[in-house]
Amino acid sequence: MVTLKGGTRPPWVGLGAAVWLQIAAGNAYNFPLYSHALKSVLGFNQHQLTMLGVANDIGENVGILPGIFCNKFPPWVVLAVGAFACFSGYGVLWLAVSRTVESLPYWLLWVALCVATNSSARFSTVVLVTNMRNFPLSRGTVAGILKGYGGLSAAVYTEIYSVSLHNSSSKLLLFLALGVPMLCFLMMCFVRPCTPASGDDSAEHGHFLFTEAASVVLGLYLLTTTILGDMISLSAPIRYTFLVIMVLLLMAPLAIPVKMTFYPSDRRKLGTLGLQVGSSDHLVQGENNADKTEPLLTPSSSVSDLGGFHKSDSVSDVDMLLAEGEGAVKKKRRPRRGDDFSISEAMVKADFWLLFLVYFVGVGSGVTVLNNLAQIGIAQGVQDTTILLSLFSFCNFVGRLGGGAVLNILSALLALDVCFYDCRSKTIPRTVWMTCAQVVMIFTYLLFASAVDGTLYAATALLGICYGVQFSIMVPTASELFGLKHFGIIFNFMLLGNPLGAFLFSGLLAGYIYDIEAAKQHVTSCLGPSCFRLTFLVLASICGMGTVLSIVLTKRIKPVYQMLYAGGSFRLPQSSNH
Repeated sequence: MVTLKGGTRPPWVGLGAAVWLQIAAGNAYNFPLYSHALKSVLGFNQHQLTMLGVANDIGENVGILPGIFCNKFPPWVVLAVGAFACFSGYGVLWLAVSRTVESLPYWLLWVALCVATNSSARFSTVVLVTNMRNFPLSRGTVAGILKGYGGLSAAVYTEIYSVSLHNSSSKLLLFLALGVPMLCFLMMCFVRPCTPASGDDSAEHGHFLFTEAASVVLGLYLLTTTILGDMISLSAPIRYTFLVIMVLLLMAPLAIPVKMTFYPSDRRKLGTLGLQVGSSDHLVQGENNADKTEPLLTPSSSVSDLGGFHKSDSVSDVDMLLAEGEGAVKKKRRPRRGDDFSISEAMVKADFWLLFLVYFVGVGSGVTVLNNLAQIGIAQGVQDTTILLSLFSFCNFVGRLGGGAVLNILSALLALDVCFYDCRSKTIPRTVWMTCAQVVMIFTYLLFASAVDGTLYAATALLGICYGVQFSIMVPTASELFGLKHFGIIFNFMLLGNPLGAFLFSGLLAGYIYDIEAAKQHVTSCLGPSCFRLTFLVLASICGMGTVLSIVLTKRIKPVYQMLYAGGSFRLPQSSNH
């Protein structure tokens, strides 16, 4: 384990490299760009295609093993395995689409797509877990930034696909098989665990603000150039100039460690947070406080009001101590919400399953639209569906950044903090934003179902924002409820909601209904609003159920946020010592 002085350049170098790895992790979002080639070249029907979309989502979101490996191996090891998975999986798909190898069996392509997109789970798990541990007091901001760049990755790949690869699906698959692993090997050594800094570092807030602003500029730039390229015919030199500018904007976060190199700040004012890397339950002595240790969470008035909350989780500490003294109890107390949980301890909590179900409804329904976006566009008369993917990608980025980083900035401007406060005493958990997003999703699915002329792009934009919010809210909420020590495993378990939703709503529902409607029209590509109308109505009903569950979860975890954010700023909880 690498331990570094808090507040130095390596954490920011790692965050800058993580941005590129998050773009690499977005390789699974490319499925709509080559799905039509799978259907036409290999002769698949819509049901077979949607089941390949399920394989895409299973690979992208089944990251339990990477979550476990994050606690056992350095980040570069997990990233190297992900690079190999990307090379081998997309390599097989390229062999099939380019017809280099004829008649590859369907099951082999299904497995290859799972393996290929599982690289995404490895990349995103490593960079998210490592950077949230490096910046534990800014986990919402970090999650928003990294997930935001991940949301932009589809637009980045679309730009590469249209400019450099000339809209060729086989060239795209070859790029994914070779280019993404090369990028991973270039960046993986910069992502490493560091001892987080403590104290008020005003420069850190400025650095985060700069990174957020750079991501917004990149998102607007990608959306603008995509629309411009669709509206008018641009010459090759102009298109390549756009591509170079995009690369420069992606390098913007690396300006922070460069600035820190030429203008170093006085590090004597900054200590270390007193945390062992990868955990929030062990104190380590900083350079200038060898004889000092202080509790990470000091008592406050709000904590004293949580007696009922604590009693609901375990017996009182006094009773436990007496029982242990008499030899009646030998077991250590179970962790309370906000402590570090193992996956088995978290899975017996109702809050864990409520958060999973709310996330499952939000992303499971959203990914159904994403996987079928090209077919939805064609059914409604859109010839070039790449602009739909770019629009979804940009709005997905807006939702992810807005649900994490921008929410923190807005809260600070209102003299609040990561959560909204009423006179800094009554907190509203982050999950209230998941509730709001799912209410909007109900309206959005009804808009899709109506298929009114001119509403397709608006509905795609709204869905992209709400889809992104689900990600950026789930990530810090899971870390606040269940700690950072085993966050990689818990976070990846939550992500299982994505492939589960894809299987149920896309594979079994959307693909089946689409093929029935296509058979009625005696065509292979269904046309008209009836192709997906019933699917959208079912998704709207599912989101209605998700809204109710989200309200229940928000009411249940409100005391946790009163404890963690007592006094208007985040406080790390005391160890559970489990």
